[in-house]
Amino acid sequence: MSASGSKSVPSVGFLTVQEFTDLGLIGGYLILNAVGRPLEFHCTAPVRPNRAQEILYGPTLAPFLYGEQIGQTLVAKGKSRPMFVCTNVEPVLSAREFVSVPFVLLTDGGSGANNQRRLDGAHAATPAPKSRALVPFQLAGSQAAVAEEHARDREKIVEQWQPHAEAMDLLEPFSRLREAIEEAQRGAART
Repeated sequence: MSASGSKSVPSVGFLTVQEFTDLGLIGGYLILNAVGRPLEFHCTAPVRPNRAQEILYGPTLAPFLYGEQIGQTLVAKGKSRPMFVCTNVEPVLSAREFVSVPFVLLTDGGSGANNQRRLDGAHAATPAPKSRALVPFQLAGSQAAVAEEHARDREKIVEQWQPHAEAMDLLEPFSRLREAIEEAQRGAART
């Protein structure tokens, strides 16, 4: 899905990774204009680490899969360059190391269980991913954070979003993104 002339429109990216027990990890990337209309949608094929990768990557497996393999790939597919990319899954922040677009983790302020996903089927011998150091802040009424090594992104994100803050709830697009990923998988299963 793409809109002509979308490169000049202020936009925000939304990137998430969902776990499917029978398929593995599937990433989705939705780019919306500043009022919430879709400009682009991209989805990955399922990614499933094998046991050797689980052992060899250890605690670096989740950041590698979520950020480097899935996140970086999806952002590279985008034709539009968003002001910043929002995620609701903490390991996706690792993609920031490979792209020039700021990344921000958004949470609903709850327990954070939605943000600390483990790989389905991970073995007990594989250590849980170590959480990265985060710089928390508020963004348009949502709990937000950037990776400490990219703390300057916070000011850029707040400044860029300020003129658009009333136009869109930054958490809402994640439900659209989740449903679009599920629909894409249903469509793939039918073919």
